[in-house]
Amino acid sequence: MDKKNLDWGKLTFSYTKANKMYVSYFKDGKWDNGKLVDEDTITISASSTALHYGQECFEGLKAYTNKNGNIQLFRPDQNAIRLQDSCKRLLMEYVSVEQFIDACKQVVKANEEFVPPYGTGATLYLRPFVIGIGDNLGVRPASEYLFCVFCSPVGAYFKGGMTPVNFITTDYDRAAPNGTGGAKVGGNYAASLLAHKEAVDKGFADCIYLDPTTHTKIEEVGAANFFGITKDDKFITPKSDSILPSITRRSLMYVAEHYLKMPVEERDVLIDKLDEFKEAGACGTAAVISPIGGIQHNDKMHVFYDLKEVGPVTKKLYDTLVGIQFGDVEAPEGWIVEIK
Repeated sequence: MDKKNLDWGKLTFSYTKANKMYVSYFKDGKWDNGKLVDEDTITISASSTALHYGQECFEGLKAYTNKNGNIQLFRPDQNAIRLQDSCKRLLMEYVSVEQFIDACKQVVKANEEFVPPYGTGATLYLRPFVIGIGDNLGVRPASEYLFCVFCSPVGAYFKGGMTPVNFITTDYDRAAPNGTGGAKVGGNYAASLLAHKEAVDKGFADCIYLDPTTHTKIEEVGAANFFGITKDDKFITPKSDSILPSITRRSLMYVAEHYLKMPVEERDVLIDKLDEFKEAGACGTAAVISPIGGIQHNDKMHVFYDLKEVGPVTKKLYDTLVGIQFGDVEAPEGWIVEIK
């Protein structure tokens, strides 16, 4: 299929309307078969629980073109399972893993001309979500739900290669102890907007969230997960029930252990013990890895590898995982789903 006439190399991480999106409705105790639609808008009741009580959750994943011109998804089953977990946390109905993956495949096929060519560094970003809809008033779960998947071609997160960015700790909490931090729900992101703005206004890329109970341990870096490389080459990432279980982080843990032969640990990362790390990064779907140059805490800046250069281990982790996603590095079994 001929590709859209877009300047793929100049795409940013922003929304571009594609051809079709997928919608499926839950009503009278069951999901319908779902269908592709041309519009990228939805009409719901003004009293929908998604609008008033936050009954909504979402996912993010990408479709990649490999060097043979074939299109593939990266670990979509993990996104499906995480979406189910988020729905369960908010007492929402959820779709099966099979329906989730089928919906993503349908969207990619219907928008094939928007999937960026191999070598451009660009991808097709997919945004599946579930929201509570229907006529509701009291604080209770909805009786009807909408599952939707839309997409947009997006550029590489980094223009001209990875560059370290700096972060500052915040007194705000991203999520409460035993709250919704482990679910990918919109409320967590709404709660982060003010802290993010204050960090940016001070000249930082984003803020570092500490654990909500003691404010002594790193939990998340903005909307991403944290990892550090110790001076004896261990891959360390925080362990907490209020951290979103990032699929990128989980994949990097596997890459570190099985491809780079590094010891991997999930454990507490104390904000006062940053000296144990020679490199650090934030990881997530959009950028894969954002290298951390330094973290400011209590007016003191801790610098990791360098404020301008990416550390060699971080670079190797990034290159290996991106290579797997684009089909240049052999993937573990089950990680890649081809679109046929």
